[in-house]
Amino acid sequence: MGLLDTYDPGSAFSEMFDGADIRPHYRQLAERLQTLGTTDFEDRARLTESTFRNLGITFAVYGGDEGTERTWPIDLLPRIISAAEWTMVEAGLIQRTRALNAFLEDIYVGGAAAVRDGIIPGWLVHSSDGYQRAALGIAVKGGSRVVVAGIDLVRDDEGVYRVLEDNLRVPSGISYVVENRAAMRRAFPLLFEQYPVRPVDDYGSMLLEALEYQAPPGVHDPTVVVLTPGPFNSAYFEHAFLARRMGVELVEGRDLLVNDHVVYMRTTRGLEQVHVIYRRIDDEFMDPVVFDRTSVLGVPGLMAAIRSGNVAVANAIGNGVADDKAVYPYIPDLISYYFNEEPILPNATTYTLWDADQREHVLSRLDELVVKPVAEAGGYGIVIGRVATDEELAETRRNIEANPRNYIAQEVVELSTHPTFIGDRLAPRHIDLRPFIVTGDLTRVVPGGLTRVAMREGSLIVNSSQGGGSKDTWVLDSEGAG
Repeated sequence: MGLLDTYDPGSAFSEMFDGADIRPHYRQLAERLQTLGTTDFEDRARLTESTFRNLGITFAVYGGDEGTERTWPIDLLPRIISAAEWTMVEAGLIQRTRALNAFLEDIYVGGAAAVRDGIIPGWLVHSSDGYQRAALGIAVKGGSRVVVAGIDLVRDDEGVYRVLEDNLRVPSGISYVVENRAAMRRAFPLLFEQYPVRPVDDYGSMLLEALEYQAPPGVHDPTVVVLTPGPFNSAYFEHAFLARRMGVELVEGRDLLVNDHVVYMRTTRGLEQVHVIYRRIDDEFMDPVVFDRTSVLGVPGLMAAIRSGNVAVANAIGNGVADDKAVYPYIPDLISYYFNEEPILPNATTYTLWDADQREHVLSRLDELVVKPVAEAGGYGIVIGRVATDEELAETRRNIEANPRNYIAQEVVELSTHPTFIGDRLAPRHIDLRPFIVTGDLTRVVPGGLTRVAMREGSLIVNSSQGGGSKDTWVLDSEGAG
């Protein structure tokens, strides 16, 4: 009996099945699955987990007083996206990223025209936790304030791709995209001979090129570094991975100093000027002179060096105002405002709770909606009404009424599902997709991205910190497969 013989895709939109039929671009994968037994699949999964553990491909989950290091979770059934489908998604991601960059440039150096023209309320912008007055007037080359964006996509019950949220500060996960691909090549080498899968392992050169583009004027061979909080950070594996892939130094704040508004790196050969910093530290820790005076992670005087034009930092300081979930409902209007275009990728239906009418509507339907705090990440603080307890709903109501600016509500999006190996069988599990968009002189999208899986039956929470897994994402280079 093949692995798919007893598979029930359920009622949600299935990536692999169209009713009882296999979608064309999944047919060769389905044929391969029918030749595999449970033991064979389990052996490949164990080998992959052992390889990840030996290579140190991990992430940290924090709880209590210390973190737990876990091997990165991967399910060995790839998510496949057809060439035609990806063409639309890619265009939508580029359009949205261009609009987000235009908004940030407008807010910080362009006079806030979108506020002046009534597209977005000024009070909403200025009250955002991600808005940084210290970044006002600091220009960024080419307006590329978002060098790396991670835009989370889901598919609804009609198969429509929707943007669920934007991540524009220090989005993580690209290292796992590359490592998942390497794992799949080891586990199923013959499949790669059957499918024209677009590569993802040139990300290091793509990112380095975009960072070098940010170098100060007149610098032709810039020194680029990756700034990490250190090995205890949950994404440290990725920081080290990216530094290796780009062939640049991985540094902590103590390795850098500012002298006369110029940033230098301490080396065994003496001080070396740094021109571009790819930072993986949040704004408030970047410069203790300007932000959190107790921070030991950043570099004193860094903001003055940025303002003087002697160093570039990516992603730019203050990007958080554009990925504030309270700003998210305005992004479609900003796309229309800046480019006179209709959004290619729609938002999920969202309610702004500082609006009295929308707040009243939401409070009457709390048990049907999803409520999200606007400044949280990683799936924390989300309340899904249909599975929440009466006590949780009552607390959510109190929180909204006390501070409506801090929350949004959304209609539940029934995320699409994908066959996933659970125990000794395949079962449908909900998934999303985080593609990575890189902007230098051009805006480019890594083919695919990080497909995240809600491993618990019926769960819509895909974050690895909340027990989620991942899949390799195959974008086809043609429509030939299947």
